[in-house]
Amino acid sequence: MHNASTLCQKITELYPDIGECGIDLDVEYDDENQAWLVDLKKDKIQLKTYLEDTDADACMLGKKCIGLGLQVALLRDNIEKLKKG
Repeated sequence: MHNASTLCQKITELYPDIGECGIDLDVEYDDENQAWLVDLKKDKIQLKTYLEDTDADACMLGKKCIGLGLQVALLRDNIEKLKKG
């Protein structure tokens, strides 16, 4: 249904400032945890979170992006807080 590239594209659609503000985004499927690993990095700060298949599927189907949106928003906010010290 979707892959890392399409999921990454969806995240940047929801959060277009991720690329603009210098935050690098990487998405890959973690077979061991059976979930998508979302990795955000800004300068030397790097945070990761897991996104369940059901949340990723719902978002990619245009149903709801609450799980995906919350996870990415929290990562982005935490990176900004850590950067400010």
